[in-house]
Amino acid sequence: MTATDLMSPEMLANPYTGYGRLREQAPVLQGTFLGRTPVWVVTRYADVRAVLGDPEAFANDPASVPGNSAVDVRQQGMEAMGVPADLVHYLTDSIISADGADHTRLRKLVSRAFTVRRVANLRPRVEEITADLLDALAAAEQPVDLVEAFAYPLPITVICELVGIPEADRAGWHEWGRVLVSMDPTRIPTALREMVEHVLDVIARRRAQPADDLLSELVRVQEAEGDRLSDDELVTMVLSLVIAGHETTAHLISRAVIALLTRPDQLELLRADPALWPGAVTELMRRIGPVQSASVRYATRDVEVGGVPIPAGSGIQPVLVSANSDPREYPDPDRLDVTRRSERGEGHVGFGHGPHYCLGAALARQEGEVALKALFERFPDLRLAIEPDELEWAKVPGMRRVLGLPLVVQP
Repeated sequence: MTATDLMSPEMLANPYTGYGRLREQAPVLQGTFLGRTPVWVVTRYADVRAVLGDPEAFANDPASVPGNSAVDVRQQGMEAMGVPADLVHYLTDSIISADGADHTRLRKLVSRAFTVRRVANLRPRVEEITADLLDALAAAEQPVDLVEAFAYPLPITVICELVGIPEADRAGWHEWGRVLVSMDPTRIPTALREMVEHVLDVIARRRAQPADDLLSELVRVQEAEGDRLSDDELVTMVLSLVIAGHETTAHLISRAVIALLTRPDQLELLRADPALWPGAVTELMRRIGPVQSASVRYATRDVEVGGVPIPAGSGIQPVLVSANSDPREYPDPDRLDVTRRSERGEGHVGFGHGPHYCLGAALARQEGEVALKALFERFPDLRLAIEPDELEWAKVPGMRRVLGLPLVVQP
């Protein structure tokens, strides 16, 4: 069988159909990353969970593979994005890529910002930001672009306040994040360098004048116990948290609005029973979650996945959207059902699984619930300003992102 190019135009344009076909015909098969590096593509729910849940057999960092036998696909990505050599480590040496004791150390340092209690205490502020944004939507000229006017501003405001990014700098983060996920090598080097310089500046300000935010806490830990967190790790941590903390949530919100407006029966269920909203957000994340695939894992030894032998050092690409549509796990998986409940609790792998499960999952769910519920209650006549098939989608790997979402929010 010919190796599947995960970044082919056909796969990017319609990942559900493409991965669905692979899931039924060859659930574990060889593919290519960026058309170059061989990887094993894993598409079934049970196999994806097995790979994500076993850090001993599947490492995030290719350097964790004995004998240096792994080909680092991240370097291929850095080259494609035009990332300068002196900045590569800010993207590759993050908490997302760390294994073992390093991952435990970094996760413990930052997890205090995302405890159940702290996220719950943030809810009034999330509701306040949401209300302000909806007031602005109501007063705006019609139609409005929900991505720019609502879906982006809400999560970036929340994560920047949590981390400690000053209000005056947040518009810059929105633009930098958009450039970084664009895969545009002509713009990424400048944007990334500006981001790093900005974070260094904010760190210096927090050292001089601490505040009640995560960055100030990390600076305090670094000064008290310098061996626990290096300068580069501190910068990388901020980059990872802010980018991941707003990009994915922004596109969960925008894609959820599309899904509900094009499935009025599901929207009517939510309007009739608002208590369904928390479960609906879980179902929306399963069905239309914006993150297509988890980061590539590396086999630390000869392993078997789905009955297929995979040699040590091989790259393995777990496909989240395919796992979340696996009929072996979900009855009628392609149907959005806001009343659906899983016997596994959350069930889906949209936020990952295992030790690298998304730190901000609870915050993302809360933001999605608050934002969507308030939006549809405030604007009962909300509608798309164009036909669904006229929406434009970004043709970039890893995420399913709509480029704009024109809506009429008032009759």
